[in-house]
Order: sequence, then structure tokens, then C-alpha cells
Amino acid sequence: MNAVALGPLVFSAERFTAIAALAVFVLLSELLARRVHPRLSTWAWLSVLVFVLAARFGHVLEYMDTFSAQPWRALALWQGGFKVSNGIVAMIVFTFVYLRRHGNLLRWTVPPAAAGLVTAVALILWTGGVPPAVLPEEQFQTLDGQGLIPASLVGQPVVVNLWATWCGPCRREMPMMADVARDNSDTVFLFVNQREDAARIATYLATEGINLPNVVLDRHGRFGRHYSSIGLPATLFVGRDGVLRGVHVGEISQELLLSRMAALE
Repeated sequence: MNAVALGPLVFSAERFTAIAALAVFVLLSELLARRVHPRLSTWAWLSVLVFVLAARFGHVLEYMDTFSAQPWRALALWQGGFKVSNGIVAMIVFTFVYLRRHGNLLRWTVPPAAAGLVTAVALILWTGGVPPAVLPEEQFQTLDGQGLIPASLVGQPVVVNLWATWCGPCRREMPMMADVARDNSDTVFLFVNQREDAARIATYLATEGINLPNVVLDRHGRFGRHYSSIGLPATLFVGRDGVLRGVHVGEISQELLLSRMAALE
């Protein structure tokens, strides 16, 4: 499972796991705050803030070479990119500092932290892994009128981006994806448009000045159904053997895209 749908909302597995684990952590802390001490409530909310900031800062430092060109992207939390280990360490340090004069409350921080951890592990096990789907063997038409059989690309790492012109996150990530595709010729990129006609796609790309390789038309959503994708954008990472290795649902950052690509080699 690569995503979780709650009504009209679609979350990547990683994002849903993080939100659920932090929600359980805060909820249990609030319950304890009512029974034990109200300071536990403030501690919980500040701990979440510390965790998020420290985890994000660790990620930015790790990929400083790509963030240096566009420093504002450090604030683009919606793209994802967090170093969880940094966040956990920062949360532990903050807990001891914040509660240093309330040592009797330290033991009450364990149940919320343990509940959040158990929630995260359970959801990782539930949502982890992807089906060993192979590249489709049927023929698709590209925007330039050529025929393309995805299965013929076996032997090369492939990145498939499922997108549409009406999709806001798709539009935001598209210029970056075009640049990465241009600079990484060893990986084949397929930009598979979902359920739109060629004229609409061509107009959008021309208007935005985006040059994409291998724009594939999928008027009936066959490609998306083949991989059981439930949201857009979705980026699929396929190994040289043609088997699906990973899926990212939602807007993807340049750092995550490059790291997932490197894992295909």
C-alpha cells in the first residue's frame, strides 16, 4: 500500500503514518494532562514543534547542496523531507530541559511517546512495501504521436510520473521533474498524463515553457489502474528488471526524487 485515502483526502503512507503517530502522542498527552498535570499538554505540543523543526533542519543540512540554490524550499514542508532521528533526539533533549524542575512528570512522558512509536511501527508494517508489479505490456501513444510499450524499457531504471494539468501539486513539481529528467539521461522518465487529451496537454506545456521527454497519453487511466494508484501526482520507481520498487504519492521534493533514483542503480 503506497497511500491512504480518507474520503476525498489522499495521504502518502509516510505522511499518514507521521500524522497518526503525532496525533496519538498529543491525544494521550492531553488525557494525562487532565489527570496528572496541565504542564504535560504544553510539553506535548512544544515537543511536536521541536520534532518537526529538528527533523526538517536535519534533512535540509543533509541535502544542503540542492537547497542552497533555492533556500526558500527549506520552508516547503508540504513536499516532505524529514530526518526522523534528528527529531527524536531533539524531542528527548527538549523533554529533559523543559521538565527539569518537574522531575516527577518525566515518567508520564513515556506512555504518550511509547503509544506514538507503536502507532508508527504498526502503520509502517501495514502500509509498507509495494506490489511486485511489472511495466505494462500494452502500447500507449506519446504526445508526439509515437507508440510506446513500457515493458520494452526493461534493462533501464524508469521513473513514471502520473499527472494531470488540473492537479496543483503536479504543476508545482513539474518544472523540477523536467530539470531532473534532463540532467539524468541514465534514467528513463515517463510522464503519463491521466485522462486528458493531447491538445490540452500540449497547450499547458507550451504555456508554461516546460520541455518533458516521453509524455504519454493515458485517456482511460489504464496506467494508473495497472499500479493501483489512488491519487495524483504519483511517482513510481521501477528497477532495471521492470519491477516496481517504490511509490511516492503527492508532490515530491528534488531530494527525495534523486535519492529514490539512486536506489534504483
